[in-house]
Formats: sequence, structure tokens, C-alpha cells
Amino acid sequence: MLFFMRASRLPSILTTLQAKGHVTAQALADECEVSLRTIYRDVDALSAAGIPVYSVQGSNGGYRLLDGYRVRLNGLSSTEADALFLAGLTRQAADLGMGAVAASARAKLVAALPEAMRSGAMKARFHFDAPAWFAEPETLDILPAIADAVWNQHPIRMQYQSRTTDEERRVEPLGVVLKGGAWYLVAQVHNDIRTFRISRIGKMTVLDGRFEYPMAFNLEAYWTESIRRYEADLHPNRAEVRLSPRGLDLMEELLPPYIRTGAVISEQADARGWKQVSVSVGSIAHAAMDLLRFGRELEVIGPPELRAEMTHVIGALADIYKC
Repeated sequence: MLFFMRASRLPSILTTLQAKGHVTAQALADECEVSLRTIYRDVDALSAAGIPVYSVQGSNGGYRLLDGYRVRLNGLSSTEADALFLAGLTRQAADLGMGAVAASARAKLVAALPEAMRSGAMKARFHFDAPAWFAEPETLDILPAIADAVWNQHPIRMQYQSRTTDEERRVEPLGVVLKGGAWYLVAQVHNDIRTFRISRIGKMTVLDGRFEYPMAFNLEAYWTESIRRYEADLHPNRAEVRLSPRGLDLMEELLPPYIRTGAVISEQADARGWKQVSVSVGSIAHAAMDLLRFGRELEVIGPPELRAEMTHVIGALADIYKC
């Protein structure tokens, strides 16, 4: 977590110098709760980044910013300032071990904004709850360590339990993704890019040394393509069904976006308003379970094996509930 701690300290030193003008190294060390040596290194890092901070010699020595230098957020409109508060999810930042850093960043952002933009109206009117309905959010003890390894390009040795295997792997972590309340690690294994659900990682060790991050890799593009490929792999077949007017409305609620987007709905309706629809489905067993959620608002036309499976399941249910 050293990266996150320093990332929080450097802006803190900068804003302290701006607010107080002249500050001793010891005062900065006390405020940041670090050693004098750490403050010396941090000030050197600020100078290397082009910040005009210089030392003042003598008994009252310390550091100060070049006269006239100010940390400002210029050109922000009110709506742009509000939008910045939408960029972080508080709970998820805490899961990554960055809760204090995120809170500090928000406080500094508020301090740097003009008075007219500090109302907090955006926070008061918008709240983000990332996990899906009826799902518990994952809070994982190893997540901060994984995030730190991603930032610092340290390889990881981990025990991973998939649906079929339980084995030790050495991976090079490239990114962390939050999807529907679940955390995923995207990592390079040899020359292949793989996705691992973090809740399935058992023992984990962050290894010494650094790996070379692949310059051509783009996490967002990889994840978007992975979702598309995963959805297509789960639904390789087609089913022909008839839907009532209510069944057509239920598509929005009962079918995921990928299925709805690829559905082909006939223009013609019968005398009762039913329409024929072609939809992507998975295996025969999974397709039957998914389509049974429509109840009496759907009839399977084909393929024949899916219609037979629907008949079998409905018959078994009738036997269970027979009076």
C-alpha cells in the first residue's frame, strides 16, 4: 500500500505549503506522520515533477512554494465540478484499500473549488449502489494487496479454484474490474490474458521483482470484448417462440440486454396479439428453465428437442402439484 500512501501524501504536502506559505520539514513530517527522511524524498519528488518548491535555510528553515504559484482547478464549470464527484464509488474505493485516499482527494477537490461550487448538491441527490439486486457485495481481504500489485507491476503466485480445477498459478496482474458487485482480476499467464474471479483466489503471495506491462493492452477494450464473447458462448443456439402481448413486455424484465438486442420479432401478430420471436438460448436444459419464467405468456415452437424438454418439465411440475 506504499503507492497509495505516497499518492495521498504528495498532494497533502503541496496544499499545506500553499495554505501556510512556509513550513518546516519537521512540521510536514508530523502532519503526515512520517520520518524526516521520507519528507525529504517527497519534496524531491515534487521538485522533479516540476513543482516550484524550494528550501529556506537557517534556524527557521523549511520549504515554501515560489511566490505566486497556486494549485487551482481552472476553467471548471459548475456541472463539470459536480461530475468529478461521480467518478468514484466510496464503498469500492474502500474495498481497494483506498477509502482514506479517496476521502482525502474529495476534501482537497472541495478546497480547490470556488465557493460557489462547494454546495455538495450532487452528493446529496445521487447515490450509487453497484451490486445487483438480491446480491451481497464482495468485500475481500486480499483485494488491496492485489490492487497494489497491479499498480506496482509485481507478479503474483496464487491458489485458484475454478469450477473444474484447484491449482497454483503465477500470474502478472494487469487490472482489476468490478462487475455486478463481483471483483475480477485480469492477468497475463505466459502469453495469454485470463480473467479470474478474486473470491476464488485462496492463498496469495505478491512476488518480488517487476514485470513489463504490455504496451498494447487496453483493459476497457479487453473487458468489453470478453463480455461480448462470454455472452455469445453462453447462448450459441436459437429458439423460436410465440409471445403474448404481456410476454413481449416481459422480455424487458426477464431477458438480459444481449438476448433482447439479438431477438427477431415478427411484424405480424395473430388475432390475439401474439407474435413469433427468435431468441438466442443456451443448452436445451438451460433454455427450458429460462423460458419457463414467462409462464403461460410463451409457447416454444422449436427446435423440437426444446419443445419436448418444456413438455417434460411442465409434466413433472404437474405431477408435483397434482391434487
